[in-house]
Amino acid sequence: MARQATGAARRVVVAAEAPRDEKFNARRIELAEAALETLGELGFARTSLREIAQNSAFTHGVFHYYFSDKLDLICCCVRHYKAKCVTRYDEVVTSAQSRDELTEGFLGKLAETLQNEARMHRLWYDLRAQAMFEPAFRKDVLEIDKSLEAMIWRIASRYAELGGKRPASSPAALYALLDGLFQSALLRHLANDETAVPDLLAEVRRLLPTIC
Repeated sequence: MARQATGAARRVVVAAEAPRDEKFNARRIELAEAALETLGELGFARTSLREIAQNSAFTHGVFHYYFSDKLDLICCCVRHYKAKCVTRYDEVVTSAQSRDELTEGFLGKLAETLQNEARMHRLWYDLRAQAMFEPAFRKDVLEIDKSLEAMIWRIASRYAELGGKRPASSPAALYALLDGLFQSALLRHLANDETAVPDLLAEVRRLLPTIC
């Protein structure tokens, strides 16, 4: 009987802790969204928790309560943002009925995110570079990279399928190629190069038929 009572008590504790964990994680996401603007503007090295708090509606103490340090906050921010990014092209992939339709939908979304979310992409590349030196970032960066690789592979697989073909490249190689083009275009765009976006779109349009 005592064992049964103990087991029941444990289940009650676990059931009570679950909503608290959900609320805690939801609050972390809320704070991460508030911090993204400052992080995207200033980058990893030039931003502190105190500075993030000063540019948000939350106090420094609140950030410290929910995040152990700046690394914890930044990882949460980028994970949250990229989790939304990886579904960006899903509607285009599922609705396209031809290669041309998929190409135009993909390129439209690609141009949109480069122009409208440049600072967030800059933060991602900043974090990925920091992972070379900061072990705390590596697990998250590698996981995000794999999710982005899968995102690109879904596009390539559908494009190939619509042409009755199979992709001629591996998922990793294709992701590395397109990510390199995107990062280069992002840097040019941040430098106010007006040809950055059209050049990227033209290059991707030219490459797709050769690799899929």
